Amino acid sequence: MSEVYESLMEGLNEALAFARGEKTGAIVHRIEVPAVDVAAIRAGTGLSQGAFARSIGVARGTLLNWEHGRRRPTGPARVLLAMIARKPSLVRELLR
Repeated sequence: MSEVYESLMEGLNEALAFARGEKTGAIVHRIEVPAVDVAAIRAGTGLSQGAFARSIGVARGTLLNWEHGRRRPTGPARVLLAMIARKPSLVRELLR
């Protein structure tokens, strides 16, 4: 078998062992993404709800649900919003 295959199988076996709670040599990185205030983040960009929703690739209804607290952004959306919170000009700079 190829080196690539062997390497992939080794990684998959380590992942399975880790998932089963077995001690492995795997290094686990946990990253905490802070909670985000979507309305404040959008306000910091100076964009309307529609323009901001389009700029980050979500439906306006989704943005409204986030801003009104009916839902919370998760995963990549939460990370993107946390990045925009730190640098509101990010949307304009990257999406010109």
